[in-house]
Amino acid sequence: MVLNPFIVGKYVSDKYFCDRDKETEFLIKQITNGRNTALISPRRMGKTGLILHSMNQPLLKEKYYTFFIDIYATTSLSEFVYLFGKTIYEVLKPKRTAWTERFFQIIRSLRVGFKLDSMTGEPSFDISLGDIHTPQATLDEIFEYLECADKPCLVAIDEFQQISSYGEKTVEALLRTKIQQCKQTLFIFSGSKRHLMNNMFNSSAKPFYQSAISMELQPIPIDIYTDFAIRKFEERGKHVEKSVVESIYHQFEGCTWFVQMIMNELFSLTDQDELCDSSKLPVALQDVILTQEGSYKDLLSRLAPKQKLILQAIAKEGKAKEITSSAFIKKYNLPSASSVQSAVKPLIKSDIVTQENDYYRVYDYFFSEWLRSIY
Repeated sequence: MVLNPFIVGKYVSDKYFCDRDKETEFLIKQITNGRNTALISPRRMGKTGLILHSMNQPLLKEKYYTFFIDIYATTSLSEFVYLFGKTIYEVLKPKRTAWTERFFQIIRSLRVGFKLDSMTGEPSFDISLGDIHTPQATLDEIFEYLECADKPCLVAIDEFQQISSYGEKTVEALLRTKIQQCKQTLFIFSGSKRHLMNNMFNSSAKPFYQSAISMELQPIPIDIYTDFAIRKFEERGKHVEKSVVESIYHQFEGCTWFVQMIMNELFSLTDQDELCDSSKLPVALQDVILTQEGSYKDLLSRLAPKQKLILQAIAKEGKAKEITSSAFIKKYNLPSASSVQSAVKPLIKSDIVTQENDYYRVYDYFFSEWLRSIY
């Protein structure tokens, strides 16, 4: 049994997963009908959890080999190929089927990484990024391997929009060609930068145009999440006021990770048979922010002075509109409109600030709270 039922940052099982019944059904339907899917939503809304939850359902778990690859930190085709091959090997290694034994027979360019443990005799994958000498050839071998599996493969690539920033400008076209040729391998492309993902899959000038069914992930409805939270408290002999859960949900606009993080802390602050009321909310928020304070200070230290000014102004405003207007500039003693515009661009590019519809906000709700508290 998991000690704290409000799981953060990973998927454990159905028992600790809230709702997403319709989304799970929709995603499974696309896969079982042979359609690739583009899953789009802001970061930390629960895309990864939904994908892993869907992969854990009997229909997919039993009939497909499933692979989940997070390419958020990759910057080149070589890194992508390295991560792709390593993930496949690590997922398949325990299965010991005839197909898994053929990994290095087909993916010949990665044989250099095949080692046998001197103590156990077990095979291992010991390869570094520098061993990827011909990434396109290795990618061809990986796709060949997936296509000759003894059952269909399902590959989920998280933060897929990252490939558009690689130095190699032909990666989108290369992957599109390889994926289009697949007969028994299906893909889920998930991404958090909506404008980039929408451009990749909905622009006729892009290789992935209309190659996947688009699916947007919205917050879990408040009534469903509230019932889930109350139930999880009750199952462990604790209690929480409905208004407390609703207050957290509204404060973080239903963004799954942030809501779960505060609920996780509230659960830890509540004793057996105790009622968690609103008096615990400030304590929980402060506790969570304190755990992140070091990284927030480090982040600020790496920003240019003008970037700090506009970041602080957006945090104080909450949802900042018309940030280049004379009224906004005067209110927060900012430099010129052109300086504000040039300062906010790198903040958006690095996901520190997000632009939604007609307003800007600090992406990390906790970071925003911390900025408001110290400036």
